[in-house]
Amino acid sequence: MNPRVSVIVPVYNEGEAIVRCLERMLRELLLPAEVLIVHDMPEDSTVPYVAQIARTDPRVRSVLNTYGRGPANAIRFGIDAALAPVAVVTMADGCDDPRQIDELARLVDRGVVVAAASRYMPGGQQVGGPRLKRMMSRWAGRSLYTLARVGTRDATNSFKAYDTAFVREVGIESRTGFEIGLELTAKATRLRLPVAEIPTIWLDRPLGESHFDLGRFLPGYLRWYLFAYGRRLSPEKLAARLRPAPAPARSTEYEKTA
Repeated sequence: MNPRVSVIVPVYNEGEAIVRCLERMLRELLLPAEVLIVHDMPEDSTVPYVAQIARTDPRVRSVLNTYGRGPANAIRFGIDAALAPVAVVTMADGCDDPRQIDELARLVDRGVVVAAASRYMPGGQQVGGPRLKRMMSRWAGRSLYTLARVGTRDATNSFKAYDTAFVREVGIESRTGFEIGLELTAKATRLRLPVAEIPTIWLDRPLGESHFDLGRFLPGYLRWYLFAYGRRLSPEKLAARLRPAPAPARSTEYEKTA
């Protein structure tokens, strides 16, 4: 059976903690799905536990990211490897509600290119997490929603569903951190493509240690925050951003004077 949704889960040495996350996810998924556990190195402690689950549930695949280390590259690799027309990115730490994966995927089925799980819309909530990070995320989400009209009050949340054809067309430029969710929301906004949201309750990581580094990732978030406010872009102009700059012409001054 061909999957209707590919669930992308970037991991880094989650170890046995991945078992609880996957068991909840597999129990809640109703749509035909594949679950891609994307790791950066063969010796990642998550891999043997994923292999155990995959032996009894064919929906689960462990895939080695070859695009470079870090969550952004893992998500890029996962979406490129996805077989379904909808890709949902979710974390391995239990913060996201797996019951909402199907709901987000169905929004993309209905025509939106980005479907966001929103902590900051009515009915949504964020429980725990660093206070400064919460304040900055909430401010960014509300200002983008009100001023840039991005279609969601939680543009920075990583828990989103995407039309995979849209992602492959516009590309992913982020190489560090978790700002891909903001990047793709900003690109959809500049292209005037539909973005939707549903309320979610986000719970701070119950197990293990978070690998989020606000100081390191902030420049990337700021870049895409500002990008969202630009004028409407055509697909051609957006595609031009992804083309490598032409190499400068070699000077012939030496040949002229030699």
